[in-house]
Amino acid sequence: MARLIGLRILQAVPTVLLVITACFFLLRLAPGDVAQIMAGEAGAAPPGYVEELRARFGLDKPLLMQFGHYLARLAMLDLGYSFRHARPVLDLVLERLGPTLLLGASSLFIAIVLGVALGVLAAVRHNRLADRLISAVSLIAYAAPTFWLGLMLIVVFGVKLGWLPTGGVALPAPDAGLLERLSGLLSHLLLPAITLSTFYLALYVRLSRTAVLDVLHQDYIRTATSKGLSSRRKLLRHVLPNALTPVLSVAGVHVGGLIGGAVFVETVFGWPGLGRLAFEAMLQRDFNLLMAVLIFSSLLVILTNILVDIVYQIVDPRMAKV
Repeated sequence: MARLIGLRILQAVPTVLLVITACFFLLRLAPGDVAQIMAGEAGAAPPGYVEELRARFGLDKPLLMQFGHYLARLAMLDLGYSFRHARPVLDLVLERLGPTLLLGASSLFIAIVLGVALGVLAAVRHNRLADRLISAVSLIAYAAPTFWLGLMLIVVFGVKLGWLPTGGVALPAPDAGLLERLSGLLSHLLLPAITLSTFYLALYVRLSRTAVLDVLHQDYIRTATSKGLSSRRKLLRHVLPNALTPVLSVAGVHVGGLIGGAVFVETVFGWPGLGRLAFEAMLQRDFNLLMAVLIFSSLLVILTNILVDIVYQIVDPRMAKV
């Protein structure tokens, strides 16, 4: 296991460097001059103010030199300064990292647990009413746009029924207890997490249903049936461990999609995460902030895939020899 983790970390280093390089040069190809944008927001700027801004932020140097300086600062954990927020970029990213991790982990948990449960039920009830109903609902969930689903949930559960808040994060009173704080957080988290997880939940339903049906037709399942094992024990001990491996493999890939989808969800629900921060940084041409969000997002994807590899080997020890 230690060898696996070390190998995955070594493989992650060139990947991160490639992501940093690609993001840096692609962002510099975007139209518009950051210095002119900042000067225009300052109002009646004196002559030479644009050149002064370029010199202050190093924009007057050749592109390769700017990239070298950025890598040198990055090695010292200096992600730069956000001129829009007038704060260090690292502070802004760390401030939004917690809500993003909470939203992403909650959405992935809902998608995997509920998707696998419904997929197993559909496979066990193959070609019956439950199977057809689950397949139809998963198809609708797969086709529904994320932003539209979020707006519909806000209208139904936030505006019409008034059961849940329509956005933001709970700000409990200073004297609030732990239970009250958790209740407020969960009430604000529920709608964004459901919205973000719905698309992936539909995928896991289809994937787990197919995997379970395939396992049920294997010879060792027929052997277990002939030995008199109950359906519940056969499902838990023989079917699920073998059917979960493709689900785990796909889950690591979907982390990047969750972060990308969080841009729409966090914007619709006013959730203070990295997705919304990246969207604002892109509109404001805050390249230092946008670069930091992209770097942290890539690190989250890489770390999640390493974790998935570890869980994969625990679930299927045969992979330890691969």
